[in-house]
Amino acid sequence: MTFQIRQVQAVWPNGKYENYRLHCFTDAEAAKAFRDHFCGEAFNPKRDRENGKIRGVWPRLDEYKRILDLGPLSVPEILRN
Repeated sequence: MTFQIRQVQAVWPNGKYENYRLHCFTDAEAAKAFRDHFCGEAFNPKRDRENGKIRGVWPRLDEYKRILDLGPLSVPEILRN
């Protein structure tokens, strides 16, 4: 399984933002297995990154929710609000 790691900044309408680490796969099945294991989201740079701009942000339209659990990984209780 080969993949590349990229970064993107997701920005919500309320001004909140998060930096996301993207794991980019050439094989769709490997990407789905990775997404399922870590409860990830699909990201398509041509659709999701300001019309495909290389350094564009990921404008989110959904409601901002802080990420506390991501698959088998989680933020320790002491670091939560």
